[in-house]
Amino acid sequence: MRLRNIRGTKEKVESSKHIINNYKDYRGKWKSIFNNKNPIHIEIGMGKGRYILENALNNPNINYIGIEKYDSVLYKAIKKIDEYTLDNLKLIRCDAKEIKEIFNKEIDTIYLNFPDPWHKDRHHKRRLTSLDFLKLYDHIFKDKCKIIMKTDNRNLFEYSIVTLSSYGYIFDRISLDLHNSKIENIITTEYEEKFKKEGKSIYMLEVHK
Repeated sequence: MRLRNIRGTKEKVESSKHIINNYKDYRGKWKSIFNNKNPIHIEIGMGKGRYILENALNNPNINYIGIEKYDSVLYKAIKKIDEYTLDNLKLIRCDAKEIKEIFNKEIDTIYLNFPDPWHKDRHHKRRLTSLDFLKLYDHIFKDKCKIIMKTDNRNLFEYSIVTLSSYGYIFDRISLDLHNSKIENIITTEYEEKFKKEGKSIYMLEVHK
C-alpha cells in the first residue's frame, strides 16, 4: 500500500547509506558494489523491509537488493534498515518493469512477497508472475532461475502455478498454508504477520528452471 504525505521523503530516501541512486550504471557490474562474488538475491516490491533485512542479517554470504517503487514505502524500510550498516544489502527505488535495464545475467534468486494481485483481467500482464515478467527475468538470472513467492491471494497463487509451469519452471516446494506446514525458520513480512494474526492462509511456492 502506498503511503502519502510524508514531507521530505524523497530526500531522505536518496541520502540513505544503503540506497543506490544511479543503479542503471551498475548493470552487469553489481558484484563491484558488494566487492565480492557472492550470490545476489533480489526482492521485487520489498515494502517496509522486514523480510530483506532479516535475510541480510542471517545470511552474510549472500548479497541482497531490495526494489521498491514508492518513496513513501521505501522511506519506512530505510528507517529500519539504516539502524544497521550492512555491506550485503542495497536498495533501489524503481519500477519492476525496469529490471532488464538494471541487471544483466547476475541474479540468483527472486523473491516475490505479496505482490499486487491485479484482480481485473485487463491488468493481468502487470502481475509479477505474468509471462511478460517471466520473460524479463530470463535476462537478469545468472544461470539457473529461482523464484520464491508468497501471497494471501488464492487466485494469484493459482494463476502463478499455471504461468510458471507453462514457462518451464519446476516446483521444488509448494504450500497452501505456510504457517501450518512443516517448513521451518520462516522469515515473514509486515503484511504476513498481520495476516497470521487474522488467521489467513499464506500460499507459498518455490520454483526453478
